[in-house]
Amino acid sequence: MKLKDISNGPDWIIWIVLAFFVLLTVVFLTGHGAKLIAGYNTSGEEEKSKYDEKKLCRVTGVGMLVVTIFVFAMAVGNNVLPAATAYVFVGVVVIDCIIVSILANTICKK
Repeated sequence: MKLKDISNGPDWIIWIVLAFFVLLTVVFLTGHGAKLIAGYNTSGEEEKSKYDEKKLCRVTGVGMLVVTIFVFAMAVGNNVLPAATAYVFVGVVVIDCIIVSILANTICKK
């Protein structure tokens, strides 16, 4: 069974999601978009002063890059990749989120 067999929506939706992810990745990797990071945008000024904002954006951008690469691979290989790729994708995203959370709370602190 291929990945295409288990997808329910039209193919153009994955390309729109990919374009959005690429945009977010570029914004984060350039050191901008701190207001888009959950938890950081709602914290007070005292809490925000404990973090290096540029480094936090870059760490988030690298984590977003990993997800973007996987979404791109799934979009391109939709007709070729096995259906189990969806499970691998979920596992990679969960591990990526854990690693980004750990890095955000360790190396991004001043």
